[in-house]
Amino acid sequence: MRRDDSGLHREMVSGVLEAVRGLVDQERLGAVLTIVSGEGIGTKAVLDAEKGYVAGELPFEIAEDVLADAIQLMRHEQSRTLTYEGREVFIETVAPSPRLIVFGAVHVAQPLAKMAKELGFVVTISDARPAFITRDRFPEADEILVGWPNEIIDRLTFDDRTYVVILSHDARFEDPVFPVVHERPVRYLGAMGSRRTHRRRAERLRAAGWSEDEIARIHGPVGLDIGAETPAEMAVSILAEMVQVRYGFGSGLSLRGKEGRIHQQRPEDEGDL
Repeated sequence: MRRDDSGLHREMVSGVLEAVRGLVDQERLGAVLTIVSGEGIGTKAVLDAEKGYVAGELPFEIAEDVLADAIQLMRHEQSRTLTYEGREVFIETVAPSPRLIVFGAVHVAQPLAKMAKELGFVVTISDARPAFITRDRFPEADEILVGWPNEIIDRLTFDDRTYVVILSHDARFEDPVFPVVHERPVRYLGAMGSRRTHRRRAERLRAAGWSEDEIARIHGPVGLDIGAETPAEMAVSILAEMVQVRYGFGSGLSLRGKEGRIHQQRPEDEGDL
């Protein structure tokens, strides 16, 4: 490598590292792109999911296609090596920790908070009843907030990295939550309760001006059907559904007896990229 080429390479690497640090520090979704074979091997670039290319650069003839595929992979927090005009590009997603906001400090909330932390979620528990929401009951929670939803809304963040679970299926405690989350761009919204409870919930939301599409986004009854009975089992059911939504694939059915690759439902394995 010539001296001037070496200098350009160091400058590129420095810019890439700085951009990645920026993604991490600002908790932004992005990706690192690296040509791993073919012409230009070693070339790197960094994407911000909202801003596009923020450091480095890829050859013009493949940059747009790589961007389109990377956006889809970032959406599902996946990394993959793809081929573009004889070049293999490794798309490595850089994703901030997802947030879980639990409304209702009931028994299910305790194992849910503990298990969610194990899965890398930043966990917030909220309830209007001080006796229910204590540090002793929720030692793993990153934050516990006492108050009605409208009183704590300024302390919450709702975006595409946010998962909301409403466990207080008593209308007195859950109804105040829905105006707070209405029209928010959350990734997941689940609500505890039976099918009858959810039908009544839907009726109240229609009366409050929610559209059918907005109601359909609610995972209610919450969780996957695994026959859960205990609070811990219910927490597993809820988290399983959250993981399915997080990565955007999976049937929720048993893997036993399944033909072919275990994860063939991944978007990239179905030829969607």
